[in-house]
Amino acid sequence: MIACSPGERLLPSNIPEATVQIKTTAIAMLLAFGSNVHADSSQSSSTGSARAPVVAENYMISAANPIAVNEGLKILAAGGTAADAAVVVQTVLNLVEPQSSGIGGGAFMLYWDQSEKKLLTYDGREKAPLTATPDYWLNAEGEPVGWWDAVVGGRSVGVPGTLKLLETAHGQHGNQEWRKLFVPAIVLAEAGFRVSPRLASSIAAAKEKKLDLFDTTKAYFFNADGSAKTAGTYLKNPEFADTLRQIAIQGSAPFYNGGIAESIVAAVQTEINTGELTMDDLAAYEVIERDPVCFAYRAYQICGMGPPTSGGLTMGQILTVLSEFDLPAWGPSAIAWHHYIEAAKLAYADRGMYMADADFVDMPVEGLLDREYLSKRAKLIRPDSAMEKADAGSPPEKSASLWAPDTQPERAGTSHFSIVDQHGDMISMTTTIETGFGSRVMTGGFLLNNELTDFSRRPEKDGNPIANRVEAGKRPRSSMSPTIVFQDEKPYILTGSPGGSRIINYVTQSVIAMLDWNMNPQAAVDMPHVVNRNGATDLEEGTSATELTAALESLGHKIKVRGLTSGLHAIMIKEGQLIGGADSRREGIAAGQ
Repeated sequence: MIACSPGERLLPSNIPEATVQIKTTAIAMLLAFGSNVHADSSQSSSTGSARAPVVAENYMISAANPIAVNEGLKILAAGGTAADAAVVVQTVLNLVEPQSSGIGGGAFMLYWDQSEKKLLTYDGREKAPLTATPDYWLNAEGEPVGWWDAVVGGRSVGVPGTLKLLETAHGQHGNQEWRKLFVPAIVLAEAGFRVSPRLASSIAAAKEKKLDLFDTTKAYFFNADGSAKTAGTYLKNPEFADTLRQIAIQGSAPFYNGGIAESIVAAVQTEINTGELTMDDLAAYEVIERDPVCFAYRAYQICGMGPPTSGGLTMGQILTVLSEFDLPAWGPSAIAWHHYIEAAKLAYADRGMYMADADFVDMPVEGLLDREYLSKRAKLIRPDSAMEKADAGSPPEKSASLWAPDTQPERAGTSHFSIVDQHGDMISMTTTIETGFGSRVMTGGFLLNNELTDFSRRPEKDGNPIANRVEAGKRPRSSMSPTIVFQDEKPYILTGSPGGSRIINYVTQSVIAMLDWNMNPQAAVDMPHVVNRNGATDLEEGTSATELTAALESLGHKIKVRGLTSGLHAIMIKEGQLIGGADSRREGIAAGQ
């Protein structure tokens, strides 16, 4: 780290904005502070998008907020790497989209190192306290506590991993000074920014979910009269600027071993739902470099994260099953969606039974992706009728342990960004604090996660343990699915999304749209959603997906029409060009040079 006196102030970056020639969609105007719009998802269709894809040649970022994209592009224009830009994008997102991600949460990162021609995956998932036991979420009567009773307060907070992940990736792949990368967020936090429409609507909706329960959080997101901050309100966060300044000068040390760590531990000692997190828990945290989960799909190789996220494995199961069918010929038709739904049911059944933190659970990782096993699973799909609910299969090398199925869903409070730099390095990173606004506990200007609610609140069923039960130091199962698709051993597509346990559906469908149905990234991320998690099928309201209702019901599918607010951010590398798309359902953009 750069040696600086503790009180030294970090000055604005000298990167000239003129060096960044931004090519973006018709909403380039959104790059002004706080000028954000919502696109109506009904503008999307099953065959395309109302927005054009973004095209660039040297570098590109697709992320959930225009301010974060703009600041990240400045770093790339200065010759920075994807790892450098990721620090900027994440810290600015923490400020302007605090309900979704930040240094108080966790993340998974796929990193393509062009010089080494190597894919690396980093696990920055949160961890349970070392004192946690399987009955962590049981009440005095031995029954699981209610969902919101678990979420709100310090007890739901796991050891955050996002900051350590960023530091690890930067240490291995960055070329810019660490402290310089925090300047954009520090300046923005001190000068202020305008609350976006999405943030304003999220605050208003979360008031009913106890966002105003704790004084610090209430003072930041609400006015003196108790009303929610509205779009366009100018918001400053000097406490976050101070936090970032410490990290910029000293690295992650104060967060995991120093003053910031002490403030986190104190914050979780809430009178309501008191937490167990200690200084020892924070000091012991480590980012784990894991093997990627890769599988073949038609002429492509697709790679994602392995456990403790279920994303890569469940995507692999869905797509391997679907490789038995002719989706390219069918197009996005009712018969194609029927087969997709059935494949998703089969995969989610295995997910619920077997998938959890592989450091604690003997998981049949290779067996779950075994092609012969999945070919047999594919034969369970009938073209003329839907199965009501799929049962888990028996993959090869299954653990001798008898597991009980877990259906604990994650809530949608997440973000995703994709980055390609001019050196050829690339990042697909999904980042979260779990439920929107996390635990509602705030310290140092940032929110703390509620990731411990991603564990099953019930430790066993019918006498058999649930793989995703709470255990000391364990990482909760996730659905985050940062993905890189390879063609001829070269990166071809980066994609990922927020959306809780629906993430797997969103990301898998974006891959199918681009690989099987020849959609560009913008059309693919805007394509109406059809979601199944081994139960009823969700069709996205206000889109052409609802036109599938009669055909799917005739096959026996139970249909629910509802809002499905994904946040897909994709980049395709094709014929020397970068082609980007940003989900119209949120306020992000793709941009580059």
